[in-house]
Amino acid sequence: MSEEAAAGLRWNNNVSVAAIALISYEYLLLLDKEVEYVWKRPWSLMSCLYLVVRYLGLFLAMVCACWGGLLYMPESSGYDLIVLIEWGFSVYFCFAEIILIWRLYALCNQSKLVLHVLVGLFVPIVALSIGTDIYLYSRRNVFSVKEVMTPTTKYCTLSFNIGPMVAVYTSIPIMCYDIFLVILAAATLVRHLREQKRIKMRPNTYVVMIVRYHIMYFALNLTNQILLVVLWAGLPTPAMSLSELFNGTAPFILAPRLIISIWDTHANDGCVHVSTTFADCVCWTSPPNFEQHEMDLYVGNPESTVTCSIEKDDVEAGTP
Repeated sequence: MSEEAAAGLRWNNNVSVAAIALISYEYLLLLDKEVEYVWKRPWSLMSCLYLVVRYLGLFLAMVCACWGGLLYMPESSGYDLIVLIEWGFSVYFCFAEIILIWRLYALCNQSKLVLHVLVGLFVPIVALSIGTDIYLYSRRNVFSVKEVMTPTTKYCTLSFNIGPMVAVYTSIPIMCYDIFLVILAAATLVRHLREQKRIKMRPNTYVVMIVRYHIMYFALNLTNQILLVVLWAGLPTPAMSLSELFNGTAPFILAPRLIISIWDTHANDGCVHVSTTFADCVCWTSPPNFEQHEMDLYVGNPESTVTCSIEKDDVEAGTP
């Protein structure tokens, strides 16, 4: 028993160090862009969502990495902390889904019908997530923490007291909703490609980027849900540790990168609305109409177009 416990502690510590290194590297990698696009610009809904997923994800990743054996904690504190982590995962999932919903709403030309459908289907998902956390992660007879002692140290580990079927059933509606988001994003991309081909223009960079991130997020969330389910099935220590490493890092990387990538592409794309980086610029919500508007504006009032170009140059040069 002591050898098995020691092996579990080694796996826990190795995975914890890897998670801390990965999350820290990711944070430092995007820090300069965060300063440029968040802290030095006016606030907006998307910048607030970015800060939530960025720093809530950073907090959860670090707590997950330190939980168990890397830092000692008594059994009672370990249970409270793991409940906080699981509830935090659900909150983070909701905010990540809100970001995807907001981007899909913009891609669909800000259709109120699409927004109402997406939000209407998302509310039951939130309710299901809350119910799952209450049933699976807030009752000691279902989910508990036990303290394991070795000759040299002691650490906490998870104990699942029921089978994986409840987790399987509760994950099905979540995956169905993500499938619906992916299908809607793909259908929007297909329609956009047809329209661009008809008018002999290249596909919009932002549309392609957002759909690609939707597909990546779907694949990540599918893997995450599968790993969360198999954790209840009693995996061997190495497989469980690697599953926890994935669940504790990958979801907290993709959502902030989705926002930063769009901002960074927009800032370097030569858009005439460079000064509105944090607004959902019309140049990528409906590019053909916007380009036609620019042509009409130039024909009707050439001076205004010249002024706009001068203001754009001033912004790019850093002039207030």
